[in-house]
Amino acid sequence: MHIRQVSTSRTARRVVVTVGIVGLALSSAACNRASESDSGSGGKSAVGVTLITKDSSNPFFVAMQNGAKADASKNNVKLTIASGKQEGDDQGQITAIENAIARQDKGILITPMSTGVNAAIKKARDAGLYVIALDTPPDPADTVDITFATDNRSAGKLDGQWAAATLDGKAATIALLDLFNDKIVSVDYNRDQGFLEGMGIDVADGKKNGDEAPTGKYTGGKGGDYTIVCNEASNGAEDGGRSAMEKCLAKNPNINLVYTINEPAAVGANAALKAAGKTATIVSVDGGCAGVKSVKDGVIGATAQQYPLKMATLGMEAIAKIAAGGEKPKTTEGLDFFDTGVALVTDKPVDGVESIDSAKGADICWGN
Repeated sequence: MHIRQVSTSRTARRVVVTVGIVGLALSSAACNRASESDSGSGGKSAVGVTLITKDSSNPFFVAMQNGAKADASKNNVKLTIASGKQEGDDQGQITAIENAIARQDKGILITPMSTGVNAAIKKARDAGLYVIALDTPPDPADTVDITFATDNRSAGKLDGQWAAATLDGKAATIALLDLFNDKIVSVDYNRDQGFLEGMGIDVADGKKNGDEAPTGKYTGGKGGDYTIVCNEASNGAEDGGRSAMEKCLAKNPNINLVYTINEPAAVGANAALKAAGKTATIVSVDGGCAGVKSVKDGVIGATAQQYPLKMATLGMEAIAKIAAGGEKPKTTEGLDFFDTGVALVTDKPVDGVESIDSAKGADICWGN
């Protein structure tokens, strides 16, 4: 994919992120203590929009909130930001949706927690709100009006292809650190299943984690034997990644390849490996500035970079345009969502897998 080249200086990077991919000022709000940003312009009535993220602590969602706040005034939006208390808090998101309906907002931008919020989203759409999913396509996709997201399956495949090539024919003893084990979320199964497909491992149900054959042959790279040791839930958090990795190591201390749902989980997994005196190749998804630094420092071997600020900007622009009587956005050809792009970041490139290095990844990363 095309990655726009920008200056490598930190100042220039911030300017480019602000103008091009999006970005700006930190301000987070959590749980159901929603915050509002008033932004009427030119005497026109501001458009009410609520952004609902999964939590307000994960750097990915903080960056998304910042991008939305930065774009609110230029789109004449009165923005309300809300979130669940933590990953898995369906009820927190449902309450935020109900509040948006009560305020008679024009639209909702949401990173849906799980299928548990589908009924509330339908209620909002029935009430006339335009609902856009960000980052996490709902299941089914037509639960919302449109989704702006990374192609998470492609992100996982990039990780898997890179990992298979890096193994160079060696046996793969794999730990899979997923998001949940009690909820079905598209971002969870698409990244996990995409990783396996990238490795050249047959998946059974493409929307279910953990039902593939535990042993067999992977065909990516030079090919070789594989053993899947575990599928453990990390909740997308550092402490969850550490505890999940500890459980996996208890099952098999010889793990040499770790897939993680995101970079906080990867950092936790690395801490567990280090504490056990073990090393393994870790792959992940997100591409935040902290994650790119983890690639540079050798903690993460490769990570698939996505662009939350771009998702927030496109979503904000779409609702403002629709409220003014404009055209509704369309999905990317061949997909049931609008693809906001992905790039593999690694300092150990392999033949046949397109990537950028950590220096370029740092130019276009998000967060601190």
